[in-house]
Amino acid sequence: MHVMKAYAIGLYEKAMPGSLSWEEKLECARECGYDFVEISIDETEEKLARLDWSAEERLALVTAMKKTGIPLRSMCLSGHRKYPFGSADAKIRSRSMEIMEKAILLADDLGIRIIQLAGYDVYYEPGTPQSEQLFAENLKKAAQMAACRGIVLGFETMETDFMNTTAKAMKYVTLTGSPYLGVYPDSGNLTNAASGVLTGVLDDLETGRGHLFAMHLKETVPGKFREIPFLTGHVEFGPVISKAWELGVRRYVTEMWYTGSSTWKDDIVFACKSMSGILDRQIL
Repeated sequence: MHVMKAYAIGLYEKAMPGSLSWEEKLECARECGYDFVEISIDETEEKLARLDWSAEERLALVTAMKKTGIPLRSMCLSGHRKYPFGSADAKIRSRSMEIMEKAILLADDLGIRIIQLAGYDVYYEPGTPQSEQLFAENLKKAAQMAACRGIVLGFETMETDFMNTTAKAMKYVTLTGSPYLGVYPDSGNLTNAASGVLTGVLDDLETGRGHLFAMHLKETVPGKFREIPFLTGHVEFGPVISKAWELGVRRYVTEMWYTGSSTWKDDIVFACKSMSGILDRQIL
């Protein structure tokens, strides 16, 4: 009988060179000790084009998952940064809902369970009471679409003031009132929002009790949100993971970026080993 692991740890797709094929990316994640890969659908046209993959292209990716034994099980949908739910431009809002619908259909075809939403009402335009209202209205529509396919949407806690904490994300989760919308917090962004104060991070996570779907494990330093190597910043992963575990989180993704370094694969292995080591201690 197959014994299920107590948690799953995933690798963010952008940790690997973009030049790798899907099969090579999945194989790399397997070799480095991961259980699954999180696909990125960011604001670039190249990544947004994935939402229009043909049936054959989708099937080829499912086949690669079966062959390597590593599935895609979550999607980081940051494409809404360019096309946000709360935009003052009706054309942009229409595109944002189209992206949402296509992302849900792609997730359905690929077996993805969780879509991580970027917690921005707007990004490249100023936030207003109207942008927040439009964001809330379109969020309700998005949750209904996701419910239709049985896929959950989890807010990422971002680096901007609008939604940089679990508590701020929970405001919209409560407002929407759907079991298909929750929070997918980012350990690094939460640490920066709390100015590195650990009690602030842990108390904030507590506000999401019963609504946390997964967690991004990411390193940061004050004021810098990306490309900080694991265990060189100010995120206290031990207590943060322990708190997330206590709150029922069992899916974790190491968020890191390939920046051209020749040691990129060693960095991925280090991230997996160091974070899995902390996760393994939760089981004892």
